[in-house]
Amino acid sequence: MQNILKRGRLLDEKGRLCEAGYAYDLVKDYSRADIKAGKLRIKEWDYYLITNGKQFVALTIDDNSYMSLASVSVIDLEKADYITKSTLGFLPLGKLGMPSSFKEGNTYFNSKNVRGSFLKFTDKRILRFTYKKFDGKRDFSCEFTLTDEPRDKMVIATPFNREKYFYYNAKINCMRAEGFAKIGDTVIDFDKSNSLATLDWGRGVWTYNNEWYWGSLQCYIDDKRFGWNLGYGFGDTTNASENMLFLENRAHKLDQILFDIPKNADGSYDYAKEWKIYDNENRFQMTFKPIVDRYDYSSAVVISSLQHQVFGLFSGTVVLDDGKVITLTDKPGFAEHVKNKW
Repeated sequence: MQNILKRGRLLDEKGRLCEAGYAYDLVKDYSRADIKAGKLRIKEWDYYLITNGKQFVALTIDDNSYMSLASVSVIDLEKADYITKSTLGFLPLGKLGMPSSFKEGNTYFNSKNVRGSFLKFTDKRILRFTYKKFDGKRDFSCEFTLTDEPRDKMVIATPFNREKYFYYNAKINCMRAEGFAKIGDTVIDFDKSNSLATLDWGRGVWTYNNEWYWGSLQCYIDDKRFGWNLGYGFGDTTNASENMLFLENRAHKLDQILFDIPKNADGSYDYAKEWKIYDNENRFQMTFKPIVDRYDYSSAVVISSLQHQVFGLFSGTVVLDDGKVITLTDKPGFAEHVKNKW
């Protein structure tokens, strides 16, 4: 069942999700003040991924109530390498003032070593970050301008199996991007002619133990912006999945997706081997060739995070809502598998 969300409040007077489903825009009104669950369970984040087809830069600002986070990753497919650096703060409890909508408001993070800002203007977004001793020695800085936001987005309201727990999420794929990232004296250019960006905007109340699969791609096909958002694994998706294709300004809804990740003899995943990713309606058939596994594991007392965000090349076919078939060959993107106790 795929339920299209109607306009209105996200939560009722008791803090329960008014409606579960998907939309192509931010039709539900989110307010942190409407949440009636435990304040330490609230999680809010803005995550941007910018690519020029060869390199990726990921920028994150999180307010997870008991912990704030600013993170920068630089992934280089040509060198098959990456650098990730994160800084934590404790008990922000909403003090970062994350915007209640992706349509307006700014996001900031300031600490001794990190300064980040995501600024929203009428017709553009400007992202700036600095990070001291990013690779242990050299400083990092970047500035990106994002424009031409597509009309259709992926928006989903997902309940969990506990009352007052929910996830309200938007993915804005295929924004045009231009700017630079700099590590010491090394500059990576992102030209508007070949660079695109995605925003992952998340607000919600999460349960403690979660596992998910997420994939994203943005590229040019015959000079047109094309991409997708794929995801599953957490919450109750009975009313909708978050799987969508994007071609220029229009989204094309998919049903269910499966990541077929190769396994070793002991049953563990072998993330370095070729994956198969497909749907239940024969509209999405992809092979994924991994190049860089941006692996991260952290554990502190009762909190842990195991992440495999794998960057590589996708090849295969997709079918749009009108039956048109699009063929991809070695287009760069990522697919990830994450287990969190948070």
